[in-house]
Amino acid sequence: MKIRVVAKQNASKNCIVCGRENGFGLKTDFYDLEDGRIAAVFRAIPEHQSYPGRVHGGVISAILDETVGRALHPIEPDTWGVTIELNVKFRKPVPYGESLIAVGEITGNSSRFFSGKGVILLSNGEVAANATAKYMKFPVEKIADFDGTGDYWKRFLSEEDPEEFDLPEKI
Repeated sequence: MKIRVVAKQNASKNCIVCGRENGFGLKTDFYDLEDGRIAAVFRAIPEHQSYPGRVHGGVISAILDETVGRALHPIEPDTWGVTIELNVKFRKPVPYGESLIAVGEITGNSSRFFSGKGVILLSNGEVAANATAKYMKFPVEKIADFDGTGDYWKRFLSEEDPEEFDLPEKI
């Protein structure tokens, strides 16, 4: 089903998942969708491999952790979370060198915690990995040495940003 993009999320300079200046990073773009979920577009490189032709499970876990954690953004854009639990199931090999999509959504939300689920979809639409995760909410200044503003954390817009995604109705 076609789901419209309503906003692009910020990225950092050095994050392994979204960092634009991290030479070994995934440079993932995250998008808020009209149905309340988020989509992430990434391309792993050979430096992310485990077995030849396959992305390492730790990298797959990092993408899912970041995607599910960022799924709170459309609901609470100023809330940040720290992962307290991440459960990943690996279903199919994830190749590097091709553009892939991860999808995340929130399944529970309270004043101090939130939880969600996410999937990585292969180019043919099959689920390669899925995860559930729980996070504790914190102000950004208690998580990191920055305030969530400035040149370190900004929106990197591109002419290649999609206007919509063709995603499964449920993940």
